[in-house]
Amino acid sequence: MSQPILIRSSVDRHVGWLEFNRPPVNAFTREMVDETHDAIVAALGDPEVRVLVLASALPRYFSAGADLHVFKGIGQDGMRRWAERCHDIVRLLRNSPKPLLAAINGTAVGGGLEMTLHCDLRFAATDARLGQPEINIGFIPPIATTQALARLIGRPRAIRYLYEGRLVPAAEALDWGLLDELVEPAGLQAHVQAYAETLAAKSPAALAAIRRTVTLGGGMTFEDGMALELDTVVQLAVTPDFAEGVDAFLAKRPPTWRY
Repeated sequence: MSQPILIRSSVDRHVGWLEFNRPPVNAFTREMVDETHDAIVAALGDPEVRVLVLASALPRYFSAGADLHVFKGIGQDGMRRWAERCHDIVRLLRNSPKPLLAAINGTAVGGGLEMTLHCDLRFAATDARLGQPEINIGFIPPIATTQALARLIGRPRAIRYLYEGRLVPAAEALDWGLLDELVEPAGLQAHVQAYAETLAAKSPAALAAIRRTVTLGGGMTFEDGMALELDTVVQLAVTPDFAEGVDAFLAKRPPTWRY
């Protein structure tokens, strides 16, 4: 008997979709974490994929976090291996040269939601509910969430959110800056696909440079961030995309990027 596909992968007009697919609620096992890692590696290495979206194949659940059976008697060594694998995913996402988007629907808690914190933009259905309830089992979110949340929404709000472990309505999460845009549930995937296509039509070299300088530079001192920006600008100066962009602008024609 074939194994179920836990991460559904597809490409539509240069937009790659990775959809969590473990019914009934997308509770993560180690196998699902490994499959997520491998699917991200494959998508980032696929020249047909110019923008990557994290989403769910289930209508009512984006993520239910870890399947807690995994943690029964896990011990320190087992937990280290689990968390290190999760951090491997974080590094893939943070170092991606391609724009990363999230399409969040339904109930979104724990690990799947944590991965979206490392995306560039988070779109959510208006009826979505978000939470990090790990405090309720005497734990903390292990997918670099303690670091990402403080940078996204500030330390006071991040620490209260993690202390309380409650489910937050999408409108409140939008007000915090945890989400970037709300969409009616029925139109979420189409809206994210349309936005992703606008990015897929832009210069890959410039998109990667923006992602690198903002994502990595944000964790540096201002001077170090400026140095990263300087190096990136110098590198872009000799790319085919920059030459084409300048030529196209001067000739008043659409650019043709090097994909």
